[in-house]
Amino acid sequence: MKIAIVGAGSVGSTLAYTALLRGTARSVVLYDIDTNKVRAEALDLRQGLQFMPAATVDGSDDVDICADAQVVAVTAGAKQKPGQSRMELAASTTSMLRTLMPQLVAVAPNAIFVMVTNPVDVVTYAAQRITGLDGAQLFGSGTVLDSARLRGLIAEHCGVAVQNVHAYIVGEHGDSEIPVWSSAVVGAVPVTELTTAAERDATATDVVRAAYEIIKGKGATNYAIGASASRIIDAILRDEKRVLPVSTTVHDYHGISDVCLSVPTVVGAGGAERQLVIPMTDEEIAGLRASGDSIRSTARGLGF
Repeated sequence: MKIAIVGAGSVGSTLAYTALLRGTARSVVLYDIDTNKVRAEALDLRQGLQFMPAATVDGSDDVDICADAQVVAVTAGAKQKPGQSRMELAASTTSMLRTLMPQLVAVAPNAIFVMVTNPVDVVTYAAQRITGLDGAQLFGSGTVLDSARLRGLIAEHCGVAVQNVHAYIVGEHGDSEIPVWSSAVVGAVPVTELTTAAERDATATDVVRAAYEIIKGKGATNYAIGASASRIIDAILRDEKRVLPVSTTVHDYHGISDVCLSVPTVVGAGGAERQLVIPMTDEEIAGLRASGDSIRSTARGLGF
């Protein structure tokens, strides 16, 4: 199995490192137009291979290195600056995709494409329109990381293992994202019975602001997004049928259509195989619709 990672920056190189440590694939390749950077990252990774599950790693500035990959993860894009919203990155990143995506599809037409670049929902929608690939074969990393952040905070508050918390962030991977408190549980106990409304509001704010705090402190997020993207790729290559809130086009999802946003989705060998329509309160549905409207507005403004 072969993974191609597009972009050898902090997210791409961390994703490569995580995938190698996890034994996700036997071949990991990095593609970046910065020749010195991509070759240096590949060399650094290669020198640690004896301490990891058996694999090979390579890097190149030639897109042909991505040929025949089972999964292509796209991490290349404009870097988010302190105080800048993910949506403000959209114009420069989608412009790059117009050239990049046809090249990738040409060398790896049967791959599952996972978009990890921000703003991931707009980027995913644009990439689907540019390539003509459907929402199963090309989708975004979505709110997998946001949901992990939410579950971590709930686990810490309730004093339980995070593996026993089930809760989702849906909508945009960004400021308009929505925690679905109505179905969140610790074990089988509703989170709404274990927390106050004020505590839940504070938790939701902490989730939204998490990336901004990290970017302010060190310039970029990389470890958690690398780990979460690797988890998505695991689900594809191992056909796990794992339910993950990835971002892809929705069709009449609680009345929302023609926009990419995150909802719980079965991820397996077929990519984003099917979406699960979860019960939501009227307030949560209204929030999800507002999130979708924000994403759609940005995409339309960019010509998609």
